[in-house]
Amino acid sequence: MLSSPQLKNALEILRSNANAADADPVWPSASWQALREAGVLRWCIPTAYGGDGLEGVPLLEGYEQLAEACLTTCFILSQRDAACRRLRDGENEALRRRLLPPLAAGEAFSTVGLSQLTTARQHVRPSFSARAADNGFVLDGTIPWVTGAAKADHLIIGAVLEDRQQILAVLPTDLRGVTIGLVLDLMALEGSLTAELRCDQVQLPRAWLLAGPAERVMAAAGRGGTGGLETSCLALGLSGAAITYLQQESVSRPELRTTAERLDHSRQNLRTEMHKLAEAGCTAEAASALRARANTLALRSTQAALTASKGSGFLRQHPAQRWARQAMFFLVWSCPRPAAEATLAYLAPSDPFACL
Repeated sequence: MLSSPQLKNALEILRSNANAADADPVWPSASWQALREAGVLRWCIPTAYGGDGLEGVPLLEGYEQLAEACLTTCFILSQRDAACRRLRDGENEALRRRLLPPLAAGEAFSTVGLSQLTTARQHVRPSFSARAADNGFVLDGTIPWVTGAAKADHLIIGAVLEDRQQILAVLPTDLRGVTIGLVLDLMALEGSLTAELRCDQVQLPRAWLLAGPAERVMAAAGRGGTGGLETSCLALGLSGAAITYLQQESVSRPELRTTAERLDHSRQNLRTEMHKLAEAGCTAEAASALRARANTLALRSTQAALTASKGSGFLRQHPAQRWARQAMFFLVWSCPRPAAEATLAYLAPSDPFACL
């Protein structure tokens, strides 16, 4: 695991503010500043642009620690890092030189607005479109899920052209015609300030283009996509928080020891598998299978923690209720169909007596 005095201090700050970050629709300023001071904002950015260039297992280890301390803050970071990776892997070196150094220094914030591409269907009018113009593109429509929208200086967005090809581009949020809606009333992770963003005939110069036009621009534009190992890693971190609680409780309540040991064994196995995939290369099928198992572990471990905490865990100030709500986020966040189907099979087993 990554370790430094600064990171240790940041994790303590994240833990102390985790309940508020989850429950209040307020930007977690203290936690984000702690990440900046610990150098976390440099992790995924290449060294040529002021970052640390972390990839693979070291980066996953860092994410897991952060998610265990505060899933809300780590989720915000994951969306910001997804934007950084899209910049890194895009076709526009000028944008890399311009945007990545201030992101590494924590002087700017970027996020992604790409869900409309993953949910688009052929022959259905896209929710967010682009039309070629003399000097660039005209953007129109709605991006339904944008984390940290009100804090973002730029978004990495995807849009569909009239011929059904797609583009990736950087969208400055101060352009005329860009409107950020009210913060969505989520059941968890309220501090992520997730909101809808709308573009009304926004003129985007071609200089902001990252990739495309292409038929499946996200697949063609590199490794910046969501829904892979990073998402499973955050689920593993949340499970770790619940399992650690059970382990601590089992010191004075021996009847919890077997439950804690079994869940921790599952966590260790999943972590080993995830790291192997990170080192050897990960197919979409392998990532989806891991994601399904990470989902179910998050559900099982957080429900176990809530059960063990008894009535006190149902109070807002207790972390068990937060972990249980947050685990359900993984059922809807960037969950590919095979992972969703595997989770449904777990929730509704074919054996009618399996729940006894």
